[in-house]
Formats: sequence, C-alpha cells, structure tokens
Amino acid sequence: MYRFSEICRFCLRAWVAALTGVGLMVAGGGAPAGAAESQQAAGQTAALAPSPPPGTMSGGAMAHMSGHMYMTTLQPMKNGDRQKADALVQSARATMAPYQDYHKALADGYEIFLPNIPQPQYHFTKYEYGLAARSHFDPSKPTSLLYTKTADGGYKLVGAMYTDRVDASEDELNDRIPLSIARWHQHINFCKAPEGRKREYFGPDAKFGLLGSITTKEACEAAGGEFHPHIFGWMVHVYPYETDPKSIWSTDDDEHGHDNMDHGAMPGMKMSSAR
Repeated sequence: MYRFSEICRFCLRAWVAALTGVGLMVAGGGAPAGAAESQQAAGQTAALAPSPPPGTMSGGAMAHMSGHMYMTTLQPMKNGDRQKADALVQSARATMAPYQDYHKALADGYEIFLPNIPQPQYHFTKYEYGLAARSHFDPSKPTSLLYTKTADGGYKLVGAMYTDRVDASEDELNDRIPLSIARWHQHINFCKAPEGRKREYFGPDAKFGLLGSITTKEACEAAGGEFHPHIFGWMVHVYPYETDPKSIWSTDDDEHGHDNMDHGAMPGMKMSSAR
C-alpha cells in the first residue's frame, strides 16, 4: 500500500525537478510549451531533484500541504451525471485497451515523465494531447496513461489522466466530467527554493515546495524564492478497471497505487476548494 508520505516524496521530487531547470509545465494547463522542450527539461532536471532525508516527511511539513492543493467542490448529483460519468469510464477503458503493453504507448508518442525517479505511479504523457485539451475535451485522448511498475521491470496500466488549462472555470470542468462524480485538482503556491537552500523543501520546518510553509508570493520573494501560483493545470485521474465507483474516480492513495493526495491521512487537514 502506498501511503501519503511516499506519494508526497515523489511529488516533491517531481515538482522540484520540473522547476529546477526551465520551468517544465509550470501553469501550463496540462502541457508545456512543446514536447521536445519538456522532454529535454525532464532529462536535464530529474537528476537535480533532491531526495527527502529519512524521517522528514511527517509532522509539521505534512500540515502545510493544505496550502498547496486546490480541489473542486463535490457538487450535488444532477440528472444524467451518473450516466455521463459511466460513459466516460467506458470510453477511457476502450482508449486504454491497446496500451496494456506499455511499448505500444511509447511507440504511439507517450513519454514517461521522470522515468528515473522511483514513483508509485508513472505518467506516460502525450504532450500534443495535453495542448489540445486546453481548448477541447476528447475522452479518447487522455493527456497521460497511468502505469505502476511491475516486478520484472515493466509497467502495468491502471488508469488515465485528463487535464484542462489552469484558468478553466468550474462550469467547464463540470461539462467535461460531472463534478458530482469527480474532483479535479491543481497543485498551487509553489515557492522554488533559492540556490543553496533546497534542503528546506523537507522536514518539519520546510519552507519551500509543496510541503513548505510559504504559500504567498510576498513570503516567497521575502525568502529569496521564485513563486509559481500553479504547477501544471487542472487534472483528474480515472481508474476504469476498478469495480467500486469510489475507486474509479479516487482522490485517495490506496493499495492499487493510485497516485493521489490522501488528505485523510492527516487529521485536521482541509483541502482548498475550487473558486
């Protein structure tokens, strides 16, 4: 079972890697400026992502996550919502079917995001689909396919990720996937640490990154950091092979390796709701 601390460990390394170099997919609405640039950035910056020191992913740092996650509000169920969501799940299953063999995904232009960083789940991303998703929703073209690593070094397909641009309204997100069924999320208020202070991404007194106490531009600049109000854009995961509806649109990490932010693991933590 992947617990929150393990998933946050990946998230921190991924986000730090993304920001260390050329700003990979910062506030990009699901895709960077171009696939070539993003691939180069991922390769150049992955090795620079610091590893959290042992025992630094609990306590006060965890409490700061509430200022770095932004989720849509779960809305009342409306007529047709369940049917629409069920149809989207079936579409996702059909789209994923050819990619049980991850080699097919690679051959079709999906690229593994930060493949050399150990993760509970790997995003095989097709950047042209992410760019297209900023203006048009096509369930047959998920921005990312989601895989877990297998014991033999391969990958097992478990889900898909859809994205939208960072400034998409709640109404637009609801038109894509009913907000009574799924909760979209963003990663927000990222303060990039200045040179020489990257250890401050971690620990109970963390200041920078997604576990840091800094959540405003003013505080970030005062600390000598570089503020990013959003990382990536809106995103939502779907796991079509699950049988429990709550697991299909899961927002919790669990034994299936779902790569989500489990706020239930932190008593007293409240996720920010959408505007």
